[in-house]
Amino acid sequence: MRSISRREILQYASALMAWSAAGACRARIVTTPKFAANPFTLGIASGDPLPDGIVLWTRLAPEPLAGGGMPAEAVDVKWELAADDRMKQVVRRGTAQARPELGHAVHVDVRGLEPGRPYFYRFNAGAHATAIGRTKTAPAANVMADKLRLAFASCQHWEQGYFTAYDHMVREDLDLVVHLGDYIYEGGPRPNTVRAHNGPEIMTLDDYRNRYALYRGDAMLRAAHEAFPFIVTWDDHEVDNDYADDHPEDDQTRDAFLTRRAHAYQAYFEHMPLRAAARPKASSMQLYRRLAFGQLADFLVLDTRQYRTDQPCGKNRAPLCEGALDPKGTILGAAQERWMTDALDTSPSRWNVIAQQVLMAEVDFAPGPDRQYSMDKWDAYQACSRRVHKFLAERKPSNPIVLTGDIHTSWVNDLKADYRDAKSEIIGTEFVGTSITSGGDGQPMTPAAEAFLPENPHVRFYNAQRGYVSCTVTPTRWQSDYRIVPFVRKPGAPIETAGSFVVEHGKPGAQRA
Repeated sequence: MRSISRREILQYASALMAWSAAGACRARIVTTPKFAANPFTLGIASGDPLPDGIVLWTRLAPEPLAGGGMPAEAVDVKWELAADDRMKQVVRRGTAQARPELGHAVHVDVRGLEPGRPYFYRFNAGAHATAIGRTKTAPAANVMADKLRLAFASCQHWEQGYFTAYDHMVREDLDLVVHLGDYIYEGGPRPNTVRAHNGPEIMTLDDYRNRYALYRGDAMLRAAHEAFPFIVTWDDHEVDNDYADDHPEDDQTRDAFLTRRAHAYQAYFEHMPLRAAARPKASSMQLYRRLAFGQLADFLVLDTRQYRTDQPCGKNRAPLCEGALDPKGTILGAAQERWMTDALDTSPSRWNVIAQQVLMAEVDFAPGPDRQYSMDKWDAYQACSRRVHKFLAERKPSNPIVLTGDIHTSWVNDLKADYRDAKSEIIGTEFVGTSITSGGDGQPMTPAAEAFLPENPHVRFYNAQRGYVSCTVTPTRWQSDYRIVPFVRKPGAPIETAGSFVVEHGKPGAQRA
């Protein structure tokens, strides 16, 4: 992995200050652009639906794998939002500027829309236009919707397979998609992969932009963004494997890593349908947020990377060391933890959905009397985990549902007040989704899981194949269907449902449908 030198850090800081002082204010605006090639190679997206609004996204990149191929000029991009899929009933239109300091990305926060209805949108610049995308606003705040259809996914490693799961996802009738992180992977190319990464491990802003462009080059991923609004959060690989706050995976100085993190956070913002409030400030970015779907569901989107303390007992599986019991250890940070519990305490919604990255339920990975826990999951931060479990047990927010990614396998877990007590009450349900491709083809069960699952009776389901989770939510029940593909190392995999689980309103714990 190439380290960033002190000289490069100073050059980057100087260039950023110079741009802020002069370039950004004086950038020429091109109102009638001409392009040698289609600038909309990365597609379009929408996200973070509100009752009256939606974010529309695109990025101009006629040379997507070469930094975008745009001049250092701002370019006018026109957009339209319509009530019909033929774009005849346009209800909003405008012009946004694709500016060089944001990689010529465009984020349009459209407001004044009707709640709970589909809309259609497109962008155009010069002689080029995008495909027509479909999106949908959230229900009105005072409405108990009859149904919400969503899917959640994570961990799409370009090198390890084809994104076939998205090809099946777009055929579902969904209101939204929740992406739980590892949208890209940061490593360099590896031997014997399905398709290779472009260049060595990514470090600079151009590196990260080119990697996102590679992933957005996948037609099935682009189609999913065109079909549904996304709610996104990150995990580790958007920056660096297993990073924790300002602690990198490898031997890198804190200053160098924070410079890298600033590049990664900016590129993430540039490629996601996020509001301007999420725009990074240097190496910090406000990503945790709350999105309500009327009275039916409240989504709390967490960030378990930016504020956590360093993994206390290494980054692998180990017994709980002294550091894991440290009362100052946290996976959320104090401010985010307070925000989450306050939001749960005041939520009027029937279902309270915590969309986050890593296993929350306690899991003992060691067969027999010994105990081993993953040091990158909630188990490694016992004080924080116990506070959150205690809150759920005592304050009892309505129907807590945790959506989790990261681990490349599917799980259904009972959240319990005390995992060591078989009679302890169930206080919520965790649905863990497998990867889109990470880990390769997979299999229904692994020998390792067969050995450790008996140690964890609160685990109701396990599967080690690839895919996503499709959920149907009504006022009376939540159903999660585990949709899996038998292979990803070649295209054309069929889809099947490996298991379906239901949580009834007011009855914590999942049961087979």
